[in-house]
Order: sequence, then C-alpha cells, then structure tokens
Amino acid sequence: MSSEKQIEFTKENLDTYLKEVAKEYRKQVGKNMPAEIILIGGASVLVNYGFRNMTTDIDAVIHASSVMKDVINRIGDRYDLPNGWLNHDFVRTESYSPNLSRYSEYFRTYSNVLTVRTIAAEYLIAMKLRSGRQYKSDLSDVLGILAEHEKRENPITLERIQKAVSELYRDWNTLPETSQNFILNVMRDGHFSELYAQTIISEKETKELLIGFGQDDPGVLKEANVNKIAENLQKKTSRAAILTQLRERKPANDVENPEKAKEQK
Repeated sequence: MSSEKQIEFTKENLDTYLKEVAKEYRKQVGKNMPAEIILIGGASVLVNYGFRNMTTDIDAVIHASSVMKDVINRIGDRYDLPNGWLNHDFVRTESYSPNLSRYSEYFRTYSNVLTVRTIAAEYLIAMKLRSGRQYKSDLSDVLGILAEHEKRENPITLERIQKAVSELYRDWNTLPETSQNFILNVMRDGHFSELYAQTIISEKETKELLIGFGQDDPGVLKEANVNKIAENLQKKTSRAAILTQLRERKPANDVENPEKAKEQK
C-alpha cells in the first residue's frame, strides 16, 4: 500500500525498457557475459495474456553480473521510473520459490546478451494463490489466466495447479486457506470470464476500503496484516461480495482437496 507515485507499465513500454537495459548492459560488460531476467507476477501476465493492459510493478528474478543493478538504475533515471522499477526484492516474499527458474519459459532475447523468461501458466497461478492479495490483481489474474487458456482450448486443470503448488512450495497447505477455498470453488463453478469481471470490481472495492482505513488509522496497515484487515472491512461493509463468497465458502465435496484425499487413502 505504498504512497509512492505509481507508473503504469504496458507490454509496449516494458519492451522498450528491457531493450534499453540489454543495450546498456552489453555496453558495460560486452557480449560474453550473458544475463537472464525471469519476469514474475503481473509482468509475466502482461507479456503472455491479453486481459491485462498494464501493471504497476515489475517483479523479476535476475541472474547477471553485479553491473546489472547500476544498469537498471541508469535506465530508470533515463525514463523517470521509480527506484526499484525492476524489483529483485521479490525474492524476499512468500510467493518466491528457488524452483521458479525450473518452471520458466523462454520469452525473448535482447541485444544477444539478455534472455528474458516468464513463468508457465499453472506455476503463475500457484504463485498468485500463495500471495492471495485481495487488494491487488492476484485473484483476478488467476481467473484471467484460466479464462484465456479455456479460450485457447488448452484448459488448465485443478490437478495441474495442485502439482505446481507442490513443486514450488512442497505442500498444498502452504497456501492460505482462503486461497485454497478460492481455487477449489472457482474450478467447481467454472464461468471463469464472468467471475473475472466480478472479481475485478471486488478487488477495486477492497482497495478503496483499505485506502479509507489507512487515512482514518494511519500507520496501522502493514504487509503482514493487510489481508486480514481487508477481510474484516469487507464483512463490516458487505462490499467485495464475490471475493468473500469464493474465499470463505467451503468447497463442495465433489471438488477434491489434495490433502484430504491423501488422508482418506
């Protein structure tokens, strides 16, 4: 919930910034010291799908010479981007996994020195569920990805998502219970495009509730408590109803919870 001025990254301007990073990096270290950037989260959604036209942050895993940090800052200054516009601090968040590189996919090479990769669909869903932020686009992104793959006639199954969660985080129960309920209910209900449209509205309402709360009680909102505060605000105001319903409704018995299924064997 940062108050810092936000920049809207689009597929087009992100491509420009990455080209500039690659050219500057090659200028500094030559062509014999390649670098790799794995785009995470909203940036990965942005370059692979059509339902998002912008994101306000670019999270990435960066494998490069130490010069890369200065290069990124230099390009940021050139285009008046905020500090940390290419955010490697993502690796300190709970949705990071050291296994991410194994499940990334080639996207593009710039200046024959910078390889850019993105995250495969079901692993991106797993990461969004692990984070599960109700005031950003985590849950609508899950629905958008599911809807696009359905349109492409390459549907993502619950089993693929469960496997991705296990491979990134070892255990299904590492997901917040609300995220578990959400994805199990979503996969049972279907209608991904309709749920996506409703969830976009709910996320916007939740963000407005949190902004109002932050103005009334400055200094209380923290990364560790923001989701719980969002849940309490939704209950008090009866807003963001679709998010509340999908997160809190216990999944029907016909949707398999992988941990319960193990217990029954």
